[in-house]
Formats: sequence, structure tokens, C-alpha cells
Amino acid sequence: MLALVAVLGACSGGTDDRQRAADALAEAIASGDFADVPLDGATAAEAGEARTAAYAGLDPWQPEVVAGDVVAATDDDAAASVELTFTWDVGGGGTAWTYATHANLAKVDDQWRARWSPMLLAPDLAAGETLQVHRVQAERADVLGAGDAVLVESRPVFRIGIDKTRVPAADADAAARQLATMLGLDPEAYAAQVAAAGEKAFVEAIVVRADDPAYDRGALSVVPGVNMLETALPLAPTRAFARPVLGTVGQATAEIVEESGGAVVAGDLAGLSGLQAQFDEQLRGEPGLTVVASAGAQERELFHTEPVVGEPLRTTLDPRVQQAAEDLVATVAGSASAIVAIRPSTGDVLAAASGPGGGGMSTATLGLYAPGSTFKVATSLALLRAGLTPDSTVTCPPTATVDGRSFQNYPGYPSDALGDITLRTAVAESCNTAFLTAAGTAPQEALAAAAASLGLVPDADLGFAATLGEVPAEATGGTDHAASMIGQARVQATPLGMATVAASVAAGARVTPRLLLGGAGETATAAPAPAQPLTAEESAALRSMMRAVVTEGGGDFLQDVPGPEVIAKSGTAQYGSGDDLQNHAWMIAAQGDLAVAVFVETGDFGSTTSGPLLESFLRAVAVPAA
Repeated sequence: MLALVAVLGACSGGTDDRQRAADALAEAIASGDFADVPLDGATAAEAGEARTAAYAGLDPWQPEVVAGDVVAATDDDAAASVELTFTWDVGGGGTAWTYATHANLAKVDDQWRARWSPMLLAPDLAAGETLQVHRVQAERADVLGAGDAVLVESRPVFRIGIDKTRVPAADADAAARQLATMLGLDPEAYAAQVAAAGEKAFVEAIVVRADDPAYDRGALSVVPGVNMLETALPLAPTRAFARPVLGTVGQATAEIVEESGGAVVAGDLAGLSGLQAQFDEQLRGEPGLTVVASAGAQERELFHTEPVVGEPLRTTLDPRVQQAAEDLVATVAGSASAIVAIRPSTGDVLAAASGPGGGGMSTATLGLYAPGSTFKVATSLALLRAGLTPDSTVTCPPTATVDGRSFQNYPGYPSDALGDITLRTAVAESCNTAFLTAAGTAPQEALAAAAASLGLVPDADLGFAATLGEVPAEATGGTDHAASMIGQARVQATPLGMATVAASVAAGARVTPRLLLGGAGETATAAPAPAQPLTAEESAALRSMMRAVVTEGGGDFLQDVPGPEVIAKSGTAQYGSGDDLQNHAWMIAAQGDLAVAVFVETGDFGSTTSGPLLESFLRAVAVPAA
């Protein structure tokens, strides 16, 4: 419902009894309460009822009414008139309908009274006429991607359901159950919907794309009572394409209508989730309105505005890169997964794909998980700042004990990489114990600062539903700090956050991911500059260690990926306990002007579960050599 416009009649041009009567009349017309207005020609109750009836079709819009200066009659001291100026806020974009009517005043028994007439309410309004509004929703604007490629546009769909005018009432229940079964819906629930609807109702069961091969419309059409209404909806190229991020459009809910301030009415299309909901006002435009005075079939136009097309929403998503990511996460069954790709030079988010195992959640941008050994990139930066270099010696024992808790390397860790090794080798082979034994060199505060330098900052406002990660600056104990060194304990990151880490290493400076361009991009708030900005020397050292992951470590399968050389880091983070202990599988990489994070909530190891997805993704997007 539309928000009511606060209304008060303004007192203007004098304070004598005539003006007070005029101002009281203006206030009464605005509010509907005529109790304090001296009237001729109608009682207060009759005037209120006439006003309510006349304006009911515009509910819940209400007018602002202002009385002008009262003008005395030239030949009668007991007569006067006043102009009443009306303003109706009939559009969310500030569209206003304004007009003026005139009221006659007369002095009767020393009291100034207003003469009632329906024409006080609207121009030439006759008794029995009411104001009605005809509304045409504006064409919804597209959502655009990189290079203004169209991501979401109006595409043909079919609304499939039971039309109760096409089936005998006694057969409607069976028809509803048959249709629901064929569509994979709950037959009991849909049959109840059909039963509760009116005898002439069309009860929608599902909306399908016109080109969706998963639905045999021919087979569905033979079910008694089935009707298929062809229409159009704003849709992405495929059902899964960036769906958790872009969101969906459908019939406006009662809540949306109520909260829209009158800009959305029942039956309108509206953004229901994601960017479509966040930027619904921009995308939906302004409806066209025609206000008429209606008496039965007769109408006369009082006000008209043409619909104003919405403004496109510009994003950085690259259709080709996004689709490559979607194709790969679609192969991950039974587990949340994500692939995020960022352009380091600009921070542009080229892809943010969330797999079906996430149940519709934007795992890519909102899924917070322990990043495991991918976080060793940030830990290595903290060690560099403590004075180490990639060639510094660290110790990698088979087991490290911290506060009585024993930590080990992953199963199958190469024995020739135990003992005294370089920091570069510790990163390449992902030696947990080397980082644990170095915990005293990099306190918890240094870890948090290093993570912030690489873009892993909490409470980042990127202008859309997203978070990057959380690295506590204080440890609760030695075990907590030790686990933080290898990206576990309370350290958390999203795939977007870890792609940002890889992008920052590639760019040589902290990268802030951006998804929105143009005016929408202004909704983002830049995070404060890190206390210790990433330096060129530090980023070069990190790149050399991440390159060693590919040349001598567990990422060697990336050596022959076409294009510029690849730098990478795998990660495995345990979660659960006892027999329920399982692994998050991560891998991050950068190649040329592309940074990527791949995540699978429950997998084997980073290099064996997420690694093949990463390799396939890099080959699919084919980053050209410089």
C-alpha cells in the first residue's frame, strides 16, 4: 500500500474568520474529517462520506490541500471565495498531480460557512463520479555485464497451472495432483491451493522458460484443466547464471507492495532477491498513470503520465567467464561450491558462481569458511614483515605440539621436504608444522594486519550482499594462534575474499573487489587504507612462493596451462570432529590479469578436489599471453 502523505491545510494571507474557515475546509478535505468545518449543503458526515467515496480509487494516496487568500465578493460583504490547491504525490520518483478548485464562502448568522459541492474535490467532479487510476507498469531495465553485455533481459516464459474453468469441479483435485506429480512438485500442497482458489481461478504451478528442454509442454497440456499462459520475465541466460547474486523477478509480494510507498501495486513485477531486489527502484522505472473521473462506463481524463523505462544496472560480470564458472560448479554434487574470478588491475568481479549444493545461497560472496592453507599467503606476508625472506630457513618437523595439542602435515606429505627447508618450500609443499613452529615470529595481530593488506578485511561494504572474511587480531591462546597460522580456528574467508587475496598478490597492492558500475557503484564504501600497505617487494616475494607451488609443489598440474605463468596456493581446512571430521577444499591462483578462488565445502584436499576445477576453469577462459 502507498504511504499516506502527511496533510495539513496551511493558513495563508490573513487570520480573519473567512480565512480560518477556508483553511479549515482545506484541512478537512485533506484529512476526511469535516467535524470542525461549518458547511452549507451537507452535514459533516455527508461531506466525509462523499470525499471517501470520491477518493477511494486513489487509496492510499492522499492529497495535500492548501487554501489561498480569501477573495471577498465585490458586491456582497457576506460572500467570498477561495482557491484550493491540491497536490497528489502519485509517483515514487516525485511525480505530482496538481490542480485547483474553488470554494464559495458565505457569512450566515455571523459565522463564515463553506458551500459543499463535489467540485471542491476535483475539477468539475459531479455527484456520483469517483476518481480512478489506470496504471501501466514501465518496461523493466536490463542488467548488464562487462562491456554492457546483456545479462538479464525480458525472455519468453510459460505460466503453467490449472485453469478451473477448463475442468469440472469434481475433477480439479485429481488434475492438480497429476500436474504436480509431472512437475516434481508436492501434489498435496498444490491440490490444496487449487481447492482454495475461486471457481474460475487460474492456479499457477510453475513458470518455465519457453526454451527449457526439461519440461515437455506437450505432455503437460493433455492433463485436464492445464493452461499455459505465455508471457515474459526478466531472466539471465540460464536458470543458474549468477542467480544468487543477480536475484530473481516475480509478482510483487504483499510486503513489497506495502513497503514501496505506492510505487509498486499488487500484480506488478518486482525484484524478489539479489541485485534485482536491491536495485528494484532503479530497474523498474516509473509506471504510467491516468487518473479519470468515472461514472459507470463513462470516463474523463484528469491527469496522465507516460511510463518511464527503468535505468539499466551495470555490473562487471563477464558472461563468458561467468558461464565457464557455472558449468564447473554445476558438476559438484551434494556440497556447496563456488568459483570467483577477479581482474587484479581493476578489482572487477568477472565471475561469482555458486554451485547447486549451496541450496540457493551465494556461497561465492557470502559463504564464510576456514580458508586452510590458502591463508598461508597472508601468514607468509606476516613472516616477511618479521624479517624472513623466501629463502629463509624454517623447520618442518613431522609433528608440532602447541599447548598440548598435536598438529601434523597432510597425509602423504613428502619426506624429503621435512626438516630444515626454505620458506618458499614450506609454502610450495604446504608444510603445516613449519608455520606452526614459526608462530612466535608472527603474532596474531601481525596475521590480521597482513590479511588486511591483502584485502581480507571484515565489514567491507562493497555495495552488494557480500563479505570478505574475518581474522581476529587477538588470539584466545597458543592453540588458537597456531591454528590461525594455517587458516583455521577463528580465521574465516569467503571465496570472494580469497580471490581478493590472490588478486592483491598479482596486482602488487591491495585490491578491493567491485561488482557494480555507474551510479550503483557509488553505494560501496571504500575500506580504510591498511595500516601497512602491501609493497612491491612483498608482493614479488609472495608471487615467487606461490609460483613455487606450481613449479615444485602440489600445484604442478598447472604448469602447462596455456598463457602467462600461473601462481597458486591450495588449502585444506578440517571441520567437524571424530568420525564426522571432513575437509573444506580450496585453491587460489592468478594468471596474468586474472585471479581465481575455487572452493568446495566438503572434499578431499585442495589440490585434488578444487585443483582440477581450477585447471579446467583457467583452460576454459584461456587467458592470453602478454
